[in-house]
Order: sequence, then C-alpha cells, then structure tokens
Amino acid sequence: MNALTLPDIAAQAARQTLPLEWVGMCGIALPVSLEGQRVSAKADAGVSLDDGEARGIHMSRLYLALEVLERENLSPALLRRVLQQFLDSHEGLSNNAYLNIHTDLLLKRPALISPLAGWKSYPLSIAASLKNQMFHVELKIDVAYSSTCPCSAALARQLIQAQFVDDFANKPLQHAEVLAWLGSTKGIVATPHSQRSNAQLHLHLDEFIDELPLSVIINDAEAALGTAVQTAVKRADEQAFALANGQNLMFCEDAARRLNLALRRSPGVSAFHLRVIHAESLHAHDAVAESHWTRESA
Repeated sequence: MNALTLPDIAAQAARQTLPLEWVGMCGIALPVSLEGQRVSAKADAGVSLDDGEARGIHMSRLYLALEVLERENLSPALLRRVLQQFLDSHEGLSNNAYLNIHTDLLLKRPALISPLAGWKSYPLSIAASLKNQMFHVELKIDVAYSSTCPCSAALARQLIQAQFVDDFANKPLQHAEVLAWLGSTKGIVATPHSQRSNAQLHLHLDEFIDELPLSVIINDAEAALGTAVQTAVKRADEQAFALANGQNLMFCEDAARRLNLALRRSPGVSAFHLRVIHAESLHAHDAVAESHWTRESA
C-alpha cells in the first residue's frame, strides 16, 4: 500500500484574499547565549503574509530556524541570518520578518566597599526586523536604582537644625556633646524618604553594529544614576550606599536628564526613548518622567 500524501492546508487558497502584516508564534521557549552566558528566553517569531491569496504561512519553518540561537552567541549578524532564513523559507509569501527575544541578562556586581559580589538581573527584550531588506534592531532594558527625594532631604535637614537650636540654644558647645548628639536619634530627628526606582530604556541601534552593547549601556546608565541597587552587602557597603544616596539626591526629572545625556554617548545607539519611575514611599502613586532623542543625520 502506497503511503498517503499528507495534506498541506496552508498551501490552499484563502477564502478571502487579504494580506496580513504579521503571522507567527509568540512565547517560544528556548535557550540563548548572551555575553558568554546561556539564559532561558521566550521568542516571538513571525513574517508578513503578503500573498493575500495564500491560506497561511509555514510556522514549523520559523520554529526550526530558531535552532541556531542555541549554538551561537546572540549578535546582530546572527539575528539577521535568522530573519533571512524566515524569508527564504517563505519565498513568494513574505517580504518582512520579525523576531523578538525576551529574557533576563545576569551580571555579577561587586559590592561598594567589601570584597562581596552578587548576581543582578536585568529584564531585556531584543526586537529585530528585516523589512524589504532593511535590517533594524531595538533593545528594551530595565535598570533598577535608588532615589532620594531632594525636597524630603531639605525638610529633614530643617527639622534637624530646629532640634539643634532647641537642644543647644544659649549653651556653650562642647565637641564631644555635639558629636554624641549627631549620632543619636535625639539629634537626627528626621530622615528623607527614598524609593526603589526603575529606568526603562528603549534603544534603537545602528544598522551595521557588530555586537549588542548590553553591558556597556547598563554600565553607562548606572554610572549616570550613581545609586544602582546592590546585591550582597556588609555594613560598610550599606553605609557607602547611604552616602551615595545622600550625595546624589534626585527627582525623577533629574534621573531622566542624566540618562539622556549618558545614552547619547553610548556606542551604537542612534535613538532612544526612556522612562523613569520613582515608586514613591510618600505617596500612593508614582513619579514618572520620559525623554527621547534621535541622532541627527550627518
């Protein structure tokens, strides 16, 4: 008995002639290699269906094209190859290909003072497209940091000054007594409020960039903010972090401006949109600022 030919429903004509902008799969589980580390990721893979008479695409061909991501370090060149394979496997059907990868980049971060170190996770999305042979890559990276409110700090200082006047008015100042007062809750009667904050970076990369500048962008952002959240710490590190916050007061507007200036200098970035969120500890709502930039053509 001859084997039956399996039906190919996708090759049949569509009931309604209509092209589609995107057809594919979302949430495909796979491992990828980023900066030498193997991480778990989810991928969205799709193509346009430009032949409006075709019933559908061949999703298994997209799925199989993703296998190379398991073996090679993720780079713009690799992303372009995968997208080109999407199109080659859908010749006559599709002109545009898309690939999104969602994962967390793990970076080992040293403590501020002590020899300790710990792993820090940075949520990351990579969006690559090949549209009419024009290749484009975008990155979305979240960077967590601490922010201390300048207004709250000023109000706290005023209360401390008032307490100092109450405790030492018309009294000769003794060094030891003042030093003890500064180290007591009786003297430092108020502290400014701080909050865990988040910078959401959406970056457009140069078309011909060779590598994904993930660590470089994260390092630039954290250096600009000055108070990146920590991992493993001892008391000396916690004290150094308190000092960094006290010397680095910022509203959300300040954070957005610092990041804007830093990201303009990051290599391979042609445009960006950033959003900073200060999760208020005083209010039940957040303080938010946004900024964007596009490099002018020469």
